[in-house]
Amino acid sequence: MKRVVVTGMGLITPFGRGVQHNWQKIVESNSSSLSSLTFEGYDITSKVAGRVPRGTEHEHQFHDGLVPSQYRLGSSDFIKYAIVASEEALTDSKLDLASDESLQERTGVCIGSGVGAMEDITNTHDKVKAGGQNKASAYFVPRILINEASGIVSIINRIKGPNMSIVSACATGAHAIGESFRKIKYGEADVMLCGGSEASITPLSVIGFARMRALSTKFNDRPQQASRPFDEDRDGFVISEGAGVLVLEELEHALKRNATIYCEVAGYGATGDAHHLSSPEPSGNGAKRAMANALKEANITDPLAQVDYINAHATSTPMGDGIECQAVLNLFGATTPEQAARITMSSTKGAIGHLLGAAGSAESIVSIMALHNNMAPPNVNLERPTPESGGINLVVGRAQSKPIDCVLKNSFGFGGTNSSLVFKRYRR
Repeated sequence: MKRVVVTGMGLITPFGRGVQHNWQKIVESNSSSLSSLTFEGYDITSKVAGRVPRGTEHEHQFHDGLVPSQYRLGSSDFIKYAIVASEEALTDSKLDLASDESLQERTGVCIGSGVGAMEDITNTHDKVKAGGQNKASAYFVPRILINEASGIVSIINRIKGPNMSIVSACATGAHAIGESFRKIKYGEADVMLCGGSEASITPLSVIGFARMRALSTKFNDRPQQASRPFDEDRDGFVISEGAGVLVLEELEHALKRNATIYCEVAGYGATGDAHHLSSPEPSGNGAKRAMANALKEANITDPLAQVDYINAHATSTPMGDGIECQAVLNLFGATTPEQAARITMSSTKGAIGHLLGAAGSAESIVSIMALHNNMAPPNVNLERPTPESGGINLVVGRAQSKPIDCVLKNSFGFGGTNSSLVFKRYRR
């Protein structure tokens, strides 16, 4: 089997563009990315969101000028985010795809989205209903297809290997990484550009989540405090947007070109709850099995001793956060407060909200940066840890410096879909 490493990363969140920029904001316990949400003509109970900052005033803002001009009309925002995050990841990796046709054929793309171009769909429907067929853009279908993110990224960069997308709700980004890991491990590609992208802050999508009572409503007047994973006062997630894209590479291929290696992708687990369309299985068994499968593939036999940091899925929902804690405690065999305190875990969503289909890949990048910098990022807004945490070290208040050689990353989604990834410090 081939070994797989990470050699490039690109990130867009409500903090803006850039891996280093986002990492600095996150470790500083900053949640200024979350702001008030209003839609003219709509009265929606949840009034907080994490939007990508737009403009040209500073280098970390997003603007359409970053997208090649010939792809702007045919790309909705989630595709544009994928294009720009991919560009950062490829630049970071220093891969020379343009002049190497054999590398183009051995490189693939797998970028997914959980919701996709909801705004395009609703706006086009309204225009066509009012004015007829000709009011629909000729680019309407390409703009809404999830796989067009991978398709356009492949066209721009001449990538001719596996070209596909994953759609698995909030586990999309992590599944895309895991399935790309498999493509390289089993020899189908030497390089994979993978991750998730999301731009779903629209009236209809927010209303849909609000009707499910999944969104935070208690902190509408304090948006920066609304996303609070593991906190007793949590009352739902904060919808956000952005993209996270990674370059995965076969180890020998990376060594041959003297690439910078951030870490090794060592394990991947994917399971289903078979329980409910949106609620996690109460015992956390599906999450536990996903973690167990990933750890087994990574040859982790004693997670309490060998896993140094867990980047949790924890979205700030009353049910999900506690179930994840219990699944971790059960899997790690932590039956005493002393054992629980040896588990270091935090969720990035307190800082940036929930990026839905992009969450798993964006947070994987944060996980890798934690490993790369020996720094466990904090749980922003965590004041009173939920009793279900059982004494887990939830990184309250500020980032914690500690040796980190192994990270477990969790992502779960509606429909009972679970994904876990293991990242290890690369050693020859």
